[in-house]
Amino acid sequence: MSNVLTAKFLTTDEFRDSVYELNPSVAVFDCDGTLWSGDAGSGFMNWSIETGLVSREATDWIDGRYRGYKRGDVSELAICGEMVQLYQGLRESELRKAAKEFFASRIERNIFPEMVELVRELRGRGVDIWAVSSTNDWVIEEGVQRFGISGDRVLAACVRVKDGMVTDVIRDVPTDEGKVTALTRVGITAPDAVFGNSVHDAAMLAIARRAFPVNPSAALLERSAVEGWAVYHPASVRPA
Repeated sequence: MSNVLTAKFLTTDEFRDSVYELNPSVAVFDCDGTLWSGDAGSGFMNWSIETGLVSREATDWIDGRYRGYKRGDVSELAICGEMVQLYQGLRESELRKAAKEFFASRIERNIFPEMVELVRELRGRGVDIWAVSSTNDWVIEEGVQRFGISGDRVLAACVRVKDGMVTDVIRDVPTDEGKVTALTRVGITAPDAVFGNSVHDAAMLAIARRAFPVNPSAALLERSAVEGWAVYHPASVRPA
C-alpha cells in the first residue's frame, strides 16, 4: 500500500466558495504563476536583452549569473535581486515605459480570467488586497493594474532610485521568508487568505488563516499534500 500523500484539487466553484466562506479582510497574492502563467521576471530580463534596453556588458553579466542560478550555484534571493540591479544607470521613467510595453505584448494574454474575477469580487467586498513578488516592481505594478491593485499595495523586488535614475542599491527582494518579512513590515502578520504557486511562496502561505496554492509547482504540490492545502488550477493550466 502506498504512503504517498496527494493534495486535494478544487474545482473553480469550490475554490471561489472556499475563499468567500472565509469572509476575508486581508488577501495576499503572489503574481507570476498565480495571477498569470509564466515568469514575468525572467521574461522581462530576456525581453530587455532582445530589445537592447541593457548594454552588452550588462547582458553578459546577467547571462552568466542566470546560468549559475539554473545550475544551482546562485540562490533565488541573489538572482532576483540581480535581475533588478541589471537596470542600474537607466532612467526609471524608461523602465516604466518598458514594463508597460513588455507586459502588454508578452504577459497580458496569459492572465488567468478566474483570478481577475476573484480579485474583482474581493475588491468589491472591501478586502484589503496585496501583491507580493520577487519580480521587479516596475513589471508587477504594471501588471496588477489589470486587477485593480494599486502600486501602494505592491511589495516587489526593487532598488533605490535617485534623481530619477535606477541604482544598484537593493531595497527589497521578497522571496521565501522574505515575503513574510515584507508583509510584516507593512503590518500584515496573519492574512486571512494567501495565494501562491511556488515553493518560494510556502512561508507566506503558512502564515495565512487559509492557504490557496494556485497552479502549484511540483515542489509546492508536494508541500501542499503534506500541509493539507487544497490546490486550484485555472482552466488554461489544468492538468489533463
